[in-house]
Amino acid sequence: METIVAKSAGFCFGVERAVSSVYAEIHNDEKPIYTFGPIIHNEQVVKDLENKGVQVIHDEKELQNLNKGTVIIRSHGVSKEIYDIIEKQGLRIVDATCPFVKKIHNIVREESKKGKKIVIIGNDNHPEVEGIKGWVLGDAIVINCEEDAKKLDVSDGSGICIVSQTTFNYNKFKYLVEIINKKGYDINVVNTICNATHVRQVEAKEIASKVDAMIVIGGKSSSNTQKLYDICKCECSNTYYIQTIKDLDLCNVESLKTIGITAGASTPKNIIEEVVLNVRYEF
Repeated sequence: METIVAKSAGFCFGVERAVSSVYAEIHNDEKPIYTFGPIIHNEQVVKDLENKGVQVIHDEKELQNLNKGTVIIRSHGVSKEIYDIIEKQGLRIVDATCPFVKKIHNIVREESKKGKKIVIIGNDNHPEVEGIKGWVLGDAIVINCEEDAKKLDVSDGSGICIVSQTTFNYNKFKYLVEIINKKGYDINVVNTICNATHVRQVEAKEIASKVDAMIVIGGKSSSNTQKLYDICKCECSNTYYIQTIKDLDLCNVESLKTIGITAGASTPKNIIEEVVLNVRYEF
């Protein structure tokens, strides 16, 4: 059986930087250490950090009860309000926001200052989108599907600035922008999808189109992994979404000649390697 492993599988730059920041802080003397939200959408990594004393803060209320320690901002970024609370509480901050996400914060802040209506194409409940909304002066509109795009109504005559969640599906982003463009608004479109995300999606699609089965590895709450799965599923009906090798159950493997493997941006290298080795030598 031939296995094709995506070269782009695993940690992206932003996630690698964020995770490394936490492990570096563990070796410092400044305790306790907190992350605002799980540092990445991977249960194994989060559990390992918890075992090393890193605690997860889930919301503003928990943050306001702290008066000592270091708070690490994960790669998804947070709203300006969170920075303000951390400063008010006198806590030390380590900002591991992905530079590509930080760029979006700056764009929406400056464009909304000019009176533009901000439209974010992405998943409304995703922490990255929550953070982006927190840098907009006024209200932001989040669009995730065709229906949302068709319902968009900006009747006050203000211009629109469109940005995207960094991990959004590129082709879907283009499609939704085309729908909005037809409305005749004064639109400034800034494609803020991370290039690493685009490369990962293109490679996954290419591999899935020529294999008998496709394995996508990543946390169940990982938005970018879910999008990889959706892309691969369209190309290969035998697509499996797993978190670790324990979740893998390939049926009728004797009839498979080729298996493709990719992984989300928050999947550690060791988990990918374990899956690759088991597929190559067990099946």
